[in-house]
Amino acid sequence: MGSIADNLQAVRGRISSAARAAAREPGAVRLLAVSKTHAPALIREAYAAGQRAFGENYVQEAEEKMAQLADLPLEWHLVGPLQSNKTRIVAERFHWVQTLDREKVARRLSEQRPSGLAPLEVLVQVNVSGEASKSGVAPRAAPALARAVAALPRLRLRGLMAVPEPTADAQLQRARFRELRGIFESLQHEGLALDALSMGMSDDMEAAVAEGSTMVRIGTAIFGRRLKDAA
Repeated sequence: MGSIADNLQAVRGRISSAARAAAREPGAVRLLAVSKTHAPALIREAYAAGQRAFGENYVQEAEEKMAQLADLPLEWHLVGPLQSNKTRIVAERFHWVQTLDREKVARRLSEQRPSGLAPLEVLVQVNVSGEASKSGVAPRAAPALARAVAALPRLRLRGLMAVPEPTADAQLQRARFRELRGIFESLQHEGLALDALSMGMSDDMEAAVAEGSTMVRIGTAIFGRRLKDAA
């Protein structure tokens, strides 16, 4: 792996190339740097290289990083499963939640979001692969959950998110992303003001961008292997 700055440049290059190949503007795809398990010092390096939005899986780990990086104007996204007993911390500290898959959790976030803050930006997570071990609502249930979330105060439903089962089959990658985009477009046609489609990671970002992703979540290609996997 190169430096964080070099890695970010390479990832941005991949995004730009994928967007152009799909006849899209590179600026239409945001980069979320997934910093879970990586040290705050590496987040500072990424910030120095121009990155502002970071994704974390674990609430307690994120809280510790927020405290150590409080001097930087960072945008924090929760990209891991959210337990009901953690909603207050998330409602108070995060800017985005990308993993909503239960109305109960959405209601708690809405009730606990401080009135002095902007509405919490949220995405409904859809389990497009049907994996029992994965979080996310089933595709057929996603529209009803999206409508319920959109009606809640203190939340702003921005769109949908998915973490498909890893595969090296580019056509299967695209098919799963296409399914998510179909749900997204259907909800737009109903009148929901959605503008965010979070899909694509280090190994499948090109397929995601080709199918309309507006935000890719990149960890390994920026920070290297997760610390717990490096032993």
